[in-house]
Amino acid sequence: MSMIGEYVRVTAAQLDQAIKDPEWASDLIDELIEADWEGGAAPEEDPSGTAPDAPTSTLGVRSLDVDKAWDALDFLLRRRDFPVDIIHGEAPIPGADDWGYGPPRYLTPARVQVAADALRGLTADELVADVSPQELARADVYPRIIWERGESLDYVRGYFAVLVPFFQAAAQAGDGMLIWLD
Repeated sequence: MSMIGEYVRVTAAQLDQAIKDPEWASDLIDELIEADWEGGAAPEEDPSGTAPDAPTSTLGVRSLDVDKAWDALDFLLRRRDFPVDIIHGEAPIPGADDWGYGPPRYLTPARVQVAADALRGLTADELVADVSPQELARADVYPRIIWERGESLDYVRGYFAVLVPFFQAAAQAGDGMLIWLD
């Protein structure tokens, strides 16, 4: 079974309700993800070929997954002392059940704004600069097998390229974020 990084944008009111009622939050994320799929916001083939499952646009999208690139993104952002934990979220939803690999976590709208501002000044090429697949394998970055095979970091670049506008759209709308590994 794969570990997939998942995100759902929520309004400030929805975030407050999710924190108070984790079961309601679980139902909400199902609705938002389904609405994205029904509305044509499902992942499409990326014409660049860098992230085959990544959506080519995040405008208006409420949900996003970064596939198995989440751990590499986490590793790369931490080495840059990124100011917000956009991979795991910064606070747990109190009392929430396991949504896959642990309970969901969240970012407030203010922290989403901080993240979007910091992401605005960072390109995918800068993120992966001076990092090799071998370094990711030595650091035991999931999924280690692809780094041991020496696969390109284009996979990570592609997901970073859709994560940035997703966070910027959320910040512009004043949204918070629910984050979990599924």
